[in-house]
Amino acid sequence: TLSELFVQIFILTSASINNQIFMIIAVPKEIESNETRVSTTPQSAAELIKAGYEVKIETNAGENSFFFDKDYQAVNAEVISSKDKLFENADIILKVTPPSLDEIKLMSKGTVCVSFFQPTIEIEKVKAMTERDITGMSMHLVPRTTLAQKMDALSSQANIAGYKAVLMGSVHMGVYMPLLMTAAGTIRPAKVLILGAGVAGLQAIATAKRLGSQVEAFDVRPEVKEQVESLGAKFVEVESDSDDGVGEGGYAKETSEEYKKKQQELIREHISKADMVITTALIPGREAPILIGKNVVDIMKPGSVIMDLAAENGGNCELTKKDEIVNHNKVIIDGTSNIPATMPVHASELYAKNIAALITYMTDDSKLKMNMEDEIISGSTFTHDGKITHEPTKEMVEGN
Repeated sequence: TLSELFVQIFILTSASINNQIFMIIAVPKEIESNETRVSTTPQSAAELIKAGYEVKIETNAGENSFFFDKDYQAVNAEVISSKDKLFENADIILKVTPPSLDEIKLMSKGTVCVSFFQPTIEIEKVKAMTERDITGMSMHLVPRTTLAQKMDALSSQANIAGYKAVLMGSVHMGVYMPLLMTAAGTIRPAKVLILGAGVAGLQAIATAKRLGSQVEAFDVRPEVKEQVESLGAKFVEVESDSDDGVGEGGYAKETSEEYKKKQQELIREHISKADMVITTALIPGREAPILIGKNVVDIMKPGSVIMDLAAENGGNCELTKKDEIVNHNKVIIDGTSNIPATMPVHASELYAKNIAALITYMTDDSKLKMNMEDEIISGSTFTHDGKITHEPTKEMVEGN
């Protein structure tokens, strides 16, 4: 009968749904001691589940970001107690920091691992991922295009770093940030110099201005002058007829020796008068350029501070020590390398949205599709099918 036919169709449909194989996304707890962020928040986990994935979280993976196991369970994510078990059947692994060699050993062949990864620096890990046929994708490599804006984790985290660097620097300084007129006399505003007017630098300018300081900014790219001035800061400019410092995709690049000489002379003059200097010249996958030598630090005012946002790749100041605070002749040099992790709630929320946007962009019919003809996917990938696909990394590996 017709009713019996409908029952049979319902049973077959239900069986098909129940037997559907979901791709598994695994979210491990970060193992770096200074990493408090998590790659997936309960909100982004819900988005990924809605997109057709099964999400599994390692126990306490989000606790340092104040997202707890019960929050993930509330959105139907599964909490797994063992990293070995978590990685066992994972199709996709989402991390903040690059996987360790031990974590790579736990990954199955064909696993896709997404993290903040600088492949030209982490050569041994690149080799290990290639040998195990792990597809490595880096949020560092996401192209800076209009379509990829939602995935731009470098910008979302740099925004936080620029904001927090001003607040951290103000704690180190021996002076007020704003102009104050008191019965005891007038207090002059602090002078803040920002080196680099990218995302971090522009946020630092805006924050320092909100706190009432006098702000100057320098960048090798003359086209950012308008942005700097729109935030109320003075643009310190090196006169040049060439396009020194202007790289592809909105990034800065290495400059000529002649330009560097002019730059050093100009920076030296302005640094000697500054109460706070924030350096942001971080070139992805490269050692950070030295902008402030020891001889320049020697002429800075006692009580002044350098916040070096390039400490992760060696620092823009010659005296910077990664994750240390150096006191050189009463000048503080703060080399905190992971400033976004000092604001783990919002940093995790933004990063999780970036990474979820990348995954959903790559998702077709509830499956992750590695379309290497796609500019965003190929641009973000550094290893795939047992090969190194990122040319600068490939050249470096072959050169070793």
